[in-house]
Amino acid sequence: YKLSVSPEMDIMEYCRKEWRGNTPAAKRMRKGYEAVAQKFASIRRIRGDNYCAFRATLFQALSQAAHLPRWLQSEDFTMLPENLLSKYDWIKEWQLRQKPGKRMGEIRDEIKEYLILLRQKWKNISEIKCPLEKQEACDKLFKNEEEEYSLYEALKFLMLNTAIELYNAGKSGRRVPVFSWLLFARDTSSNPCQLMHNHLNHIGHSGGLEQVEMFLLAYALQYTIQVYRLYKYSTDEFITLYPNDPEEDWPVVTLITEDDRHYNIPVRMCQETML
Repeated sequence: YKLSVSPEMDIMEYCRKEWRGNTPAAKRMRKGYEAVAQKFASIRRIRGDNYCAFRATLFQALSQAAHLPRWLQSEDFTMLPENLLSKYDWIKEWQLRQKPGKRMGEIRDEIKEYLILLRQKWKNISEIKCPLEKQEACDKLFKNEEEEYSLYEALKFLMLNTAIELYNAGKSGRRVPVFSWLLFARDTSSNPCQLMHNHLNHIGHSGGLEQVEMFLLAYALQYTIQVYRLYKYSTDEFITLYPNDPEEDWPVVTLITEDDRHYNIPVRMCQETML
């Protein structure tokens, strides 16, 4: 049994434990952590499987959720699997977690269940007003492996839906964000079907999220994901925003990475920063 989100630890204490040497890399990491410690007091380690970007982002979003996002309230939300499967036959190749070779109807019903679970959990946690109780509810959710992984399946499906919308918009000559061009410029994802087969189906199994897919996740959730990329300390990319031109009304979640593969989360904003 592994903890999905470890208890809080002082950021600089964590840094000293992890980066003791005097190599240029260790020095850069320490500087990076010092910069993060100007804003946040603690860090929580995220379990390191191929879902860590999902886990870190969703945990942060739920921890600070004050209401149910608009897109989660829409009537059509739980009809997504049905609507998409009726238009795109290839979605029946969707790879459900540890359940290869499911039939089309089973995929539709199962993903619908995941979407309903996502809405229900988000609603329940956002209605908790006491910060301590909210945190406890999040901790409890991320200790329930079955539910946790079901939520990641929901996120993956939302990313596919967003990718299809962006692809169709681009094809019909409408304006799309720059990352959308990059997403579909890859040899392995020149259209949503390839994106599903070569990327989304593998997330959590044999790989995590690539940079360009972090943009897609941010768009799917309508959240700005702010990442301290510690190995980029003292460059323009030290603090990277996904998307880099976010909508003003999108909430912001903050993550930390040392290598763009594994993500942890900073918690407890320092008092000065909050003021």
